[in-house]
Amino acid sequence: MAKKAKGNRIQVIMECTEQKTTDIPGTSRYITTKNRKNTAERLELKKYNSNLKKVTLHKEIK
Repeated sequence: MAKKAKGNRIQVIMECTEQKTTDIPGTSRYITTKNRKNTAERLELKKYNSNLKKVTLHKEIK
């Protein structure tokens, strides 16, 4: 069961941007939280993609 958001913290889904351009099947996604008051724009973080075996840029999709 998912945790309920407390206050201004919301859960966001991060998806790899480089995997879409390759022919390798699957997606690399991470779930994290952010404070919607401090960070109104979409997040962009460098995370590890196990399918490509390297660190790639992940962007918020929801």
